[in-house]
Amino acid sequence: MSVPASSRSLLQPGQSPWLSAMPFVFVVIWSTGFIVAKFGLPYAEPLTFLLLRFVGVLIVLLPLVLIMRAPWPKGRMGHIAIAGILVQAGYLGGVWCAIKLGMPAGLSALIVGMQPILTAFAAPLVGESVRGRQWVGLGFGICGVGLVVANKISLIGLSWQTIMLCVFALLSITVGTLYQKRYCASFDLRTGTIIQFAASIVVVLPLAIAFEGLSLPLETVAWTPEFIGALLWSIFALSIGAIFLLFALIRKSAATQVTSLLYLTPPTTAVMAWVMFGEAFSMVGIAGMVLAVVGVALVVRK
Repeated sequence: MSVPASSRSLLQPGQSPWLSAMPFVFVVIWSTGFIVAKFGLPYAEPLTFLLLRFVGVLIVLLPLVLIMRAPWPKGRMGHIAIAGILVQAGYLGGVWCAIKLGMPAGLSALIVGMQPILTAFAAPLVGESVRGRQWVGLGFGICGVGLVVANKISLIGLSWQTIMLCVFALLSITVGTLYQKRYCASFDLRTGTIIQFAASIVVVLPLAIAFEGLSLPLETVAWTPEFIGALLWSIFALSIGAIFLLFALIRKSAATQVTSLLYLTPPTTAVMAWVMFGEAFSMVGIAGMVLAVVGVALVVRK
């Protein structure tokens, strides 16, 4: 007898090493998103960068799907497209535009870090329940994120536009995760990803033309080695690798457990920034990392 996804744990004894490692691999790859923004945004407008990223995913995946004859979902393409627009265009577009307009990365991470809490409150909508221990873990997680980004929070560049963009991104990824969990949790990842990114292109393209003056031959993009590297990493690691893992985790486990992993993103990003850019973090930040890890463990353990 199969176990309902809402009752499965991300970390189960006896499962294969790959399944056990999936959540941690996802966290590491997903955490590189802010690093990519640091490399890519100086050379292109945010929506233009995302549009190139989405088109790149289609260029890579579509030939593979045709060669492998992967099955296309029947009767759920609309649901898959809506979930993709929310998770890709809504979330990424909101965060990247907010950072480009001056929102400090630490504050944006704290705002979108509220997603696991919102997901937990909405869990009954997808037939899931959150236990008392998990609520404690969610509380630990948001406190840990707050401590990690505390020394990186600045009010410089803060405006109602940047706040609204981050809140919009938070609502988009929360609603998108729950929507996919309820209406299209299972589909072929290859063809489903193509549908989601194609739908996101339809949304992002007119916005990039209207607000960023996008036109051929892409004169607004500076094709530096840093930009090209950031774009390639975004396509292969983030938009294909991390998204495939996210969809697999959503299919495998409860939405609250999956989104709680995002509490580990700011601590992991802080370590990466320390290694790559020499950004310092304090003992308070280290304490926040430990608290976030404890919080996630309380949420995901069986």
